[in-house]
Amino acid sequence: MSAGAIGGAGTAVASGFSLKEQSAKETGRAFAGGAAAADDASIIFYNPAGMTKLERSQISLNSHFLFVDSAQRNDGTTLTVPGVPSAIPVTGNDGGNPFDQPVIVPTGYAAFQATDRLWFGLGISAPFGLKVEYDPGFFGRYDSIKSEVKTVNIQPSVGFAINDNVSIGGGIDIQQIDVKLRNALPNLVPGAGDGELNISGDDLSVGWNAGVLFSLGKIRLGGHYRSKVTHRLDGKYQVSGLVGPLAGANGTAFATAPLEIPESVTLSAMYGVGERFRVMATGQWFNWSRFDAIVVEPNGRPATVSEQNYKDSWSGHGAIEFDASERLTLRAGGLYDTTPTRDAFRTTRVPDGDRIWATAGATWRLNDRIDVNVSYAHVFVSEERLDRRDVLFAGTAAATTARIVSTNSGNADVIGTSLTVRL
Repeated sequence: MSAGAIGGAGTAVASGFSLKEQSAKETGRAFAGGAAAADDASIIFYNPAGMTKLERSQISLNSHFLFVDSAQRNDGTTLTVPGVPSAIPVTGNDGGNPFDQPVIVPTGYAAFQATDRLWFGLGISAPFGLKVEYDPGFFGRYDSIKSEVKTVNIQPSVGFAINDNVSIGGGIDIQQIDVKLRNALPNLVPGAGDGELNISGDDLSVGWNAGVLFSLGKIRLGGHYRSKVTHRLDGKYQVSGLVGPLAGANGTAFATAPLEIPESVTLSAMYGVGERFRVMATGQWFNWSRFDAIVVEPNGRPATVSEQNYKDSWSGHGAIEFDASERLTLRAGGLYDTTPTRDAFRTTRVPDGDRIWATAGATWRLNDRIDVNVSYAHVFVSEERLDRRDVLFAGTAAATTARIVSTNSGNADVIGTSLTVRL
């Protein structure tokens, strides 16, 4: 088991709480260039071996603007409390759209050529996280009110061309993570309002990644592996607002939470190297089955455990790209991305479903040194059912079962921009 307090930083645009938006150019081709395209410095994230195919040393600065629409419908959420023979319906509003508008994801990469064969690079990205916050009075408040995760991944990298056909590369992932979770707790005194549970924590840990690139005339093949990152978050566990027999649970304690960010494998192919028209394809796998529970361990209190039971996820990507002129390149693509969540364990913290992306983008070469990239994607998210049970105040006479029954729906629009400067 490896899970942690990060459990609810989901987004409607990527599986679980991962973020695909690492490169504006890749967004325009549905990330199908992946580990093989190697045409700007963002290849540092996707496959450091690809630095060896860049024109010259360069810097790429990216910004993505995510407009996410997500909604919950109450299909019979209830509380089962001690001494009451039947479940009590939970009323409230639908929580509104829990995502900020827009969500902004910045990334940056720098690749430097040391010799004809040796390259060094540095990437700064946010591979996981986002913010979900529902309106006061949300019917799913005993499941979640707010879930916020921020990651910063600093990736020093190296690429080396063994010969004209084979390159290898790798890097270190120095990953900072900050987490905040909040949900309501029911008071058992008639007429009393809800209490609250607030959890926060952070950690800095290290992982690694490695890749290989094969160049075979017009064909380029790339493979990349990114390791898991093992975190142990330190932070605060705070209960407030409980009254009557539950008042003794109020207070603040130091807490820890183990977490493993899953490893991933990416395989990519491109046909048309050096040609005006190119075709790209990528397959990607995430080992999400590592995330089986949220476990928070406060000092002097029983551990809080919330089962998640994620399954592994995969995605398939395809794209075409055309050089309309010496200055203008056009691209379009699509992808299918599966959710790692399951109906009986899905949570409003991660309002997730299978996704289909439709994307388009363009590059305008201002001169020999500067490129401007723009991209757009629409993300269709499948409607998914939530039907999960969590026991609150477990192990006490006040043990209460919160059952959330709802339907999640949503979609998203993504705008990506980047500036690449060759040195």
